[in-house]
Amino acid sequence: MKLRIFTEPQQGGTYDELLAVARTAERLGFDAFFRSDHYMRIGPGDPGPGSTDAWVTLAGLARETSTIRLGTLVTPATFRLPGALAISVAQVDQMSGGRAELGLGAGWFDAEHIAYGIPFPPVSERFARFEEQLEILTGLWTTPTGKTFSFEGSHYRLADSPALPKPAQSPKPPIIIGGFGARRTPRLAARFADEYNVPFRTIEDTAQAFGRVREACEEQGRPSIVLSAAQTVCVGADDAEIARRAEAIGQDPAALRAGGLAGTPAEVAEKIGQFAELGAERIYLQVMDLGDLEHLELIAAEVLPHV
Repeated sequence: MKLRIFTEPQQGGTYDELLAVARTAERLGFDAFFRSDHYMRIGPGDPGPGSTDAWVTLAGLARETSTIRLGTLVTPATFRLPGALAISVAQVDQMSGGRAELGLGAGWFDAEHIAYGIPFPPVSERFARFEEQLEILTGLWTTPTGKTFSFEGSHYRLADSPALPKPAQSPKPPIIIGGFGARRTPRLAARFADEYNVPFRTIEDTAQAFGRVREACEEQGRPSIVLSAAQTVCVGADDAEIARRAEAIGQDPAALRAGGLAGTPAEVAEKIGQFAELGAERIYLQVMDLGDLEHLELIAAEVLPHV
């Protein structure tokens, strides 16, 4: 089992804070540093300095870290045109020496689109654009150097693209598709993804989602892909420390214990083991308090060696 640190900087977080978390995670031996891709705080509360751009952040971290993998969970297809996104991800992959991963989704948070003038079409069109973007990204990255790539879809058209720059990873950076949809998501994950992620669901719901993706992979004649889950993390040496960390992120300790990865190191390691039994190979630990680096130290010392 690989543990990955997952941050939500739209809830309040500067680049310097993210850099501190990424460097600490790298030093402690976590597999990856991921961040959300949002432009506005979700829910009420102090927005702080405002959100930072995900791929600008990862480009900076690519040069200020050396071994930890870097990615988004997830970039909305509504935010960027597919050709431009292919260039950005390929460049971050080059800048990091082949450590970039792209989580991509259809987009869902309408308020941030309205606030920043980003078109937000109906859900059916968002999924259609999402699927075309997956085809385009894969096509641009895997087109042999010296050849061109063309695409004619309902929403995007590319003609004789030089399909450059190329990412450092061959044939392409890993693509992660997440969600809990019963039909479109498993089909797209089986067709395009290297990894399928289930965010913030119970053990039982996660098992069902994994099963749907396995069935979709069988239907498309490919081996099952990497399976992963994302869970809010809140670890403490005792109940008082757990309560303090839960309060700092505005959560109830009992609710976090039931619906996330909260408790003592032994409790959290045991629950991670339940996800492993389902076939999960990676757990994304959603860290909400970016200033609490001691939290990462505790997880690395008391949970990481036991999973």
